[in-house]
Amino acid sequence: MHICLGTTPTVQQTMVFSRVTEDEVNRAVETRRGASGKPINVARVLHSLGDSVTLCIPVGGDTGRFIRSDLDSLGIAHDCVESRAPTRTCVTVVDRAAKTATELVEEAGPLSADESSQMLVKFRSHLAGCKMVVLSGTLAPGVGEDFYGECCRVAGEAGVPVILDGRGGALTRALPLRPLVVKPNRHELAGMVGKSLDNDASLREAMIGLVRQGAKWVVITMGKAGAVASDGASFWKIPALNIQAVSPIGSGDAFGAGLASAIVAGRDVIDACRLGVACAAANALVIGAGILRVEDVRRLEPLARVERW
Repeated sequence: MHICLGTTPTVQQTMVFSRVTEDEVNRAVETRRGASGKPINVARVLHSLGDSVTLCIPVGGDTGRFIRSDLDSLGIAHDCVESRAPTRTCVTVVDRAAKTATELVEEAGPLSADESSQMLVKFRSHLAGCKMVVLSGTLAPGVGEDFYGECCRVAGEAGVPVILDGRGGALTRALPLRPLVVKPNRHELAGMVGKSLDNDASLREAMIGLVRQGAKWVVITMGKAGAVASDGASFWKIPALNIQAVSPIGSGDAFGAGLASAIVAGRDVIDACRLGVACAAANALVIGAGILRVEDVRRLEPLARVERW
């Protein structure tokens, strides 16, 4: 069983247009609304792959009730903390003519100290029998930057490995707790080290820095450029698969879910990246974050390559 935890879920409104014309009335040809945000996206992909998962998130207001209902309809187990702040809503605008997907993001509301503590209590209660913890997403206002580190500490005491998809202080403060994998994207890593990371040497140096601070493995997702991975001594490239993407939103989360699923199944981190990149590509083939067709994953995974870098 996996635990997927994060503090910034959202209701995602996806609007599809034949063409978006600036400063004009644009009428959607298709609209979808569903539970989303990084931890939900990861949980949904794991569930689609047939893995057992429990989702731990805060939800509030009418939008929070919608998320609970949507998760129930999908059959995804969840143990949510009721927050005073209503759950946010974000919008994805898909322009078919331009082949673009634009995200309009509402920032998450704050969590109180009591609500943050309740998150940790619920998290701890599900660790018995858990095989992998996936922590993902920006921390909500009011949640201290040590929150993911505390989750790593509690998971470590229970002998459960952690994949951490975070950034900034929330990630760096968790590194001494030795997460199995940290998975920022290239832009997030560049922001953390204050460099552009526009060449191989600078990217490797930044990855080595994360390992020296405590990460056992570093996997950096880079969109159309695929991903790179390192344990601080050896380096690998995982090229992106050649597909006709519909919407890449959520592909990084799908990668993390595939990575978690394969590791729990007994594969090493580098081999697990093959399932990760297949899930990322499958997510990009359909509209909606964390949504994929398992038949696409199975078709794409044999095409995934891992190369020494």
